[in-house]
Amino acid sequence: MAYIEDAPPLISVLGNRHLLTKKAIAVVGARNASANGLNFAERIARDLGAGGLLVVSGLARGIDVVYPKENAGLYDKIKEQGAIISEVAAGTQPQARHFPRRNRLISGIARGVVVVEASPRSGSLITARMALEQNREVFAVPGAAVDPRAKGTNHLIRQGAILTESADDVLQALNDAERAPLKDMEDIDFKRISLEPPTLDELGPARGEVEKSLSPAPTLVDEIIRNCQCSSPPSCPGCSWNWSWRVV
Repeated sequence: MAYIEDAPPLISVLGNRHLLTKKAIAVVGARNASANGLNFAERIARDLGAGGLLVVSGLARGIDVVYPKENAGLYDKIKEQGAIISEVAAGTQPQARHFPRRNRLISGIARGVVVVEASPRSGSLITARMALEQNREVFAVPGAAVDPRAKGTNHLIRQGAILTESADDVLQALNDAERAPLKDMEDIDFKRISLEPPTLDELGPARGEVEKSLSPAPTLVDEIIRNCQCSSPPSCPGCSWNWSWRVV
């Protein structure tokens, strides 16, 4: 999670912090989940756990059932047997603006996100989008065309999400991703790559484009790269910086 854009400067953990070192998968869905959706979420979460993955969810009402008070018992159970993480102080009152930031943590801490049900305007689709931006796998459970809670997941599948009918689909995809070879690594001259970010004077011809990309608001390195038309450090002599560096 430390490598995602806009990573939290710190997080608080209640429970077993050592669980955070395990491979994790997020399971999210509709707040007004159907009976079938709830049953599927329970089954796939159990099977994913049996497959060695830590299951992550958001503690909202529905598939990832604590902001509703009725979930206080579940909150206590997770605290005793698992772990609860947050980037806001314990006891902070829930606010609407917290949910998108929470969603990026859900996807950021996991290897992938399973969307069980989602309407076209569901917050679960935001989590799926963030997962893609963080280079995570996105899994979607297909549903009936007449069910509004399936429109979001069916749309994700049309857009390339991995169709998911069981935990085996998730486990297989994650295993395949881990075995996939890195391409063109032999073509990279690692001795030429600097571990220190350059100064503007060292950017050479790219300096003007970099300066135009900067603003009072934080600017992502990827945006600067696109503006400079740099696809990789070797193809841009002035852009051989550390790719984890952020320009502010």
